[in-house]
Amino acid sequence: MTVSGPRPAPEGHAQEAAHPRPAGQEQVHECVLLKHGEVFLRGRNRARFEELLYRNLRDALRTLPGSTWVEKGRSVTLVGGELPLDQLVDCVRRVIGFSLVQPAVRIPSTVEDIGAHAVRALLRVQEERTGGRGELSFAVRARRRDKSFPLTSSVLAATVGERVRLETGARVNLSAPDVELAVEVDRHASCLSWSRMPGQGGLPVGSSGRALALLSGGYDSPVAAYRAMRRGLACDFVHFTGAPYTNASSVYKAYALARELNRFQPDRALWVVPLGKAQKQLAIAGAGRLQVVAQRRLMARTAGELARRLGAGALVTGDSLGQVASQTVANMAAVDEAAPVPLLRPLLGWEKQEIIDEARALGTADVSVLPDEDCCSLLAPRQVSTRARVPDLQRVERRLELDELVEELLAGAWSLEPGADPATVGAAGPEHSCEA
Repeated sequence: MTVSGPRPAPEGHAQEAAHPRPAGQEQVHECVLLKHGEVFLRGRNRARFEELLYRNLRDALRTLPGSTWVEKGRSVTLVGGELPLDQLVDCVRRVIGFSLVQPAVRIPSTVEDIGAHAVRALLRVQEERTGGRGELSFAVRARRRDKSFPLTSSVLAATVGERVRLETGARVNLSAPDVELAVEVDRHASCLSWSRMPGQGGLPVGSSGRALALLSGGYDSPVAAYRAMRRGLACDFVHFTGAPYTNASSVYKAYALARELNRFQPDRALWVVPLGKAQKQLAIAGAGRLQVVAQRRLMARTAGELARRLGAGALVTGDSLGQVASQTVANMAAVDEAAPVPLLRPLLGWEKQEIIDEARALGTADVSVLPDEDCCSLLAPRQVSTRARVPDLQRVERRLELDELVEELLAGAWSLEPGADPATVGAAGPEHSCEA
């Protein structure tokens, strides 16, 4: 890992260090040490994955109010800036593709500096956790990336650990320490960290292409979109509302959910499609018990055409096998038959509680529990067919002009930019519409 000092950058922008600082001019800087996830396992195309990972990191850092800097290393990245360390940590922890996030301090690569800052780091953690009573055990883990460093990794860990023990009185525990002081030694500077936080892991967003995620107002669809993003899919969003027969509450929820999900990727748009009139046409055409599955087929057909126009290669839904009557194997197959692009179901084998737990961890659960008027319940029959047959569904659909209906739905669709002025949410006559 090549490290260097930060250089001035425009406010809110990240700069990448291109040249190491000359020896003897090192300074102490708080920073965040990021360990790469699956990108590390890539082969010949690893450079492409790393390029996407750094691009997404820079996009995330641009949302911060102060200047920042980024330094690339082999399987690690350093991030710092002129703002509080906890603010940096919160930002970079949302970038998909990093497996570990470690608050750290960058220091000169000398035994004296490493030992002194290790003492300070332990005292800092003791103050934060115990009020300075010194009840925490510790261990020192060292990794010598610069093989010219005079001490081996194990000797350095023992030397630094002995100094920390003598100066703080803390107890050494190599098997299960309360605090793990991690030292990574490089030629021009070293990093000392005292905390290991899990990152998002997964593949950099965009490395697997682009998808369109169907967002309802429930727990499932945002979790499914997040899971798709962790597998490298950049996700735009589409929400089907029951307008004009329902109010805008579901649109507000979809907007809020898309805004939460965009914290994990460079901002993507939310498309809103009013479905109410089309649902009524299906009911008039005699869908009966097939109404819900027929609606889902129409959504898949419409969303698939929208995905094609946006350049997305797949749809993502929150279906979980057997969770509701419409989510049986037969019904899912019937919906798949109508979709013009592949339909992905990341949560197919998940239980409901697992989905709710993940939604809480993501921060989408509080939005999902808000009341709304769901388009799926509009005109729904008392009993839903659990084994819908494609020929029966096609018989209902032939009573409609499906191609024209899809075009009509897309002509009435509009896009929102999550994070823009909330007053525009749910407004009629949108600025951005979907045209072929």
